[in-house]
Formats: sequence, structure tokens, C-alpha cells
Amino acid sequence: MTVRPLIGPAVAPELHVMSFNMRRPMEGALRPEQDRWSVRAPAVAELLRSERPTILGLQEVLPRAMTVVTQAIGPAHRFVGRGRSRDGTGEGTPLVYDAERLELDGWEQRALSARPDEPGSRSWGNIIPRILVTAEFSDRATGIRFLVVNAHLDHLSSHSRQRSAGEITALIRERGLPAIVMGDLNARPRSGAVRRLLSHAQLTDSWSAAEDRLTPLWSTLNGYRRPRLTGRRVDWMLVSRDVQVRAAAINAHVFGGIRPSDHLAVQALVRLERKAL
Repeated sequence: MTVRPLIGPAVAPELHVMSFNMRRPMEGALRPEQDRWSVRAPAVAELLRSERPTILGLQEVLPRAMTVVTQAIGPAHRFVGRGRSRDGTGEGTPLVYDAERLELDGWEQRALSARPDEPGSRSWGNIIPRILVTAEFSDRATGIRFLVVNAHLDHLSSHSRQRSAGEITALIRERGLPAIVMGDLNARPRSGAVRRLLSHAQLTDSWSAAEDRLTPLWSTLNGYRRPRLTGRRVDWMLVSRDVQVRAAAINAHVFGGIRPSDHLAVQALVRLERKAL
């Protein structure tokens, strides 16, 4: 049975953006069946094939999982980003985009540390490297330039998350473009990191700003369980004030009885507004 997409491919001038922690691919007889990549991969592929977002921010990605992504989402899409380790291996937070709709004007990957230009660097209390990937795009349909940030913040250190939020804030102020910030922030709505992004970076929660909400406000860290209204909402889609949110959704679809990840994908249909001169 085919699952109907929540948003699906967007038609200009709207853009479909999605953030999805697709869970690090792992196998092994001791691992629960629902968590094995060989079991989950077809569901991940069906989710992406169905929704086909214009821009997709992924977290916990390894190269063999990226192969599934690129095959599912189609040949028009490209991606930027590499692993978080010193040599560019390990988990990545790539940005995948529709190259027929969007022109990539430039991108970079930074370590979320006191040494952002040093791959694999750690500081601020995180014991593993944390990164963000940024890209500037021009919409071929409208000519509007905008910034996208995809991040996976530390799961243990609140200090690291707040410092990382400060780095994102500085980046948005520096670029001065309409901005979309997405990712697994490992932070709940009242956390210091989220509050800093909403206040200092002047971002808005896409869910709150949406003209239409297509699903309940599910907890995004669902651990392969049925979706819940209470729990850990740690995956985010934040937008600057010149990004109009037409619709928002948290995707709890099941494909062939399989849940794609222990996280739920966060989605939004947006329209960019030109900055006043």
C-alpha cells in the first residue's frame, strides 16, 4: 500500500524543506530488528521517494546510507557535506537539494568548536565532534537568494548546544539573507539553545508560524514507538521573518509496517519574500 505524502514535490514559488535524523546505519544479531539498517532502509527510501523535498537536511549519515538517499530522491538532486571526523569520514549532516530548481552559490562545513576551521575539533564540553553545514542558494524560479543551515548539536552538553546556537546566530547575522535553520538540535522548546536561536537570531519556529498544520505536534524522538504528543521534541525547522510558512508537518508515516528511524522527519512548505531595499 502506497502512503500518501504529507507535502510532496513543491511547485514554484514554494519550497518543500525537510529535516530528518535517519539514524546511524547499524546491523548485528544483538541489535533490535526495528533498528537494523537492512530493515529500515526500504522505509527510508519510500519516505524520501514519496515526499521528494526541494531541500533535505540529514543527520547521522554514513556513506552507505547516502547511497540509499540519492537513489530514492532522484537524479535531479545533489548534496554537499562530508563526515565530521578529521579526515572527512564518519557521520555527516549533508544538505541535499534539487539542482534543477536551485542554484548552489556556495557551501561550507564548520566544526562546532572553538576551532571551526579544524575538522574533527572538539570543545565546549562535547566529547565527539559536532558540525554544521551551510549553503547559499538562488531560487531559479524567483531569483531570491537564501541561506540554509543544517546542524546536529551535542546530545550531552547543554553548554555546547548553547555555544553552537551562538555560532549559528552569528552566521545568520553575517550573511543577512533569508534563512532556514534545520536539524537535530538535541534541545527541547524551553532549552537555552532553542531560546537563543529564537531571540538572538530572530528566528521563528516553523510550526508556530505555519498557516496550516498537517499533523499533530508529535514528539520527534519517538524511539520506533507509535507517535506521541508528549515526549522529546528535539528536531527543528526554524525560519527568519522573511520566510513565509504555508504548511508544517511532523511525519509519523509507517512504510510496510516499518518506521524509517527513531526520529520523525520535520517538514515545511515555505515561500521566500524579497528583502526590502
